[in-house]
Amino acid sequence: MSDLIDVRVLSPITTKGFRKPADLVALNYAGLTVSHSQIETGPGSIESEFETAMSVPGTVEKAIEAEREGADAIVIDCMGDPGLRATREVVSIPVLGPAETAMHVAAMLGHRFSVITVLRRLRAQFENEAAVYGLSTKLASVRHVNIPVLELEDDLVNTRARLVEQAVIAVEQDGAEAIIFGCTGLMGCAAAVREGLLARGIDVPVIDPIPTAVSIAAALARVGLSQSKLTFPMPPKKELVGYGFTLPSAIAAE
Repeated sequence: MSDLIDVRVLSPITTKGFRKPADLVALNYAGLTVSHSQIETGPGSIESEFETAMSVPGTVEKAIEAEREGADAIVIDCMGDPGLRATREVVSIPVLGPAETAMHVAAMLGHRFSVITVLRRLRAQFENEAAVYGLSTKLASVRHVNIPVLELEDDLVNTRARLVEQAVIAVEQDGAEAIIFGCTGLMGCAAAVREGLLARGIDVPVIDPIPTAVSIAAALARVGLSQSKLTFPMPPKKELVGYGFTLPSAIAAE
């Protein structure tokens, strides 16, 4: 591995331009470059379990491609963490899901946390994720701003105002002591939301999942850590019908 770490942000949606290059350039620093790829077949956005499932084959394919191209770590660009476990099986470099990462960071920084997401229908997803990640007792609530993913940037002033409103309720009514954005499309809003909370006398961390996950992925790559292959063993070598990619023979288990 060179002195320069390349973290690949992999967007599991097909909408072009949703993840702007400037979003990722802002995450670069000396010794870290953040590259990007996205799936070519799958949902335009992810707001359901069905869309999550439809995004996984492309996510796995792009993860294999990222490792072949020399990426040192991968961050999946969705709070559903689509294909996280499957992707960890097919590559040797560390793969982080922003939801898992943000939840564990929030649990370190505050006693309980709330997720502020886009739509009410995603509440079960985050409650299930917290359970899988061993953090159910740390989840204070899941709240939403009732704005679809692809409309978040139509009126950022309104989006940020709703985030602050729901974060205040999460703290004052639900007992949250840290806030997590429940959509990676909210990247860049953390400073404004924290400022809005501070103006109301509320001093809690506001976690923007993609910058957080990218920084931790870079740190893991830097110290040579990746997922356990006892937990995430290589897939067995067998026929894979109907997909436009195959597992590299170097990683497929016999």
